[in-house]
Amino acid sequence: MDKDKMARQFTEAIPHARALAMQIDHLGDGVAEMSMPYDPRFIGDPDTGVIHGGAVSALLDTCCGASVVCHPASKGGTATIGLRIDYMRAATPGQRIRTRAECYHVTRSVAFVRATAMDDDSDRPVASATGTFTVEGAA
Repeated sequence: MDKDKMARQFTEAIPHARALAMQIDHLGDGVAEMSMPYDPRFIGDPDTGVIHGGAVSALLDTCCGASVVCHPASKGGTATIGLRIDYMRAATPGQRIRTRAECYHVTRSVAFVRATAMDDDSDRPVASATGTFTVEGAA
């Protein structure tokens, strides 16, 4: 099975990815880009209209997992071992949130990933993440 198809199946199998209307925008060797539309259901602060941090973290986590599945050394699924997310600012209400994750190192059992979340202002990230993920059948 090709990595693109495997990563799409991985993402589509996650119930919260469907509930949050996440979409895969790009897949490459160890790289994934995903996005999520602004939706009033995901607002964490009704006074400002800012999206809840949990929705942003779910998008980052899912995108990171997809980058692991796309890595040439990966042979199957993955699971999050640990994920650190640093929130730098609130996403601008009304704007789509985009993420880019890169799986930059893979051992026999652990993949290392870094990711960024942004809205329309790509120069000012909303959040960044670093994480470790399980690897099935890595070389």
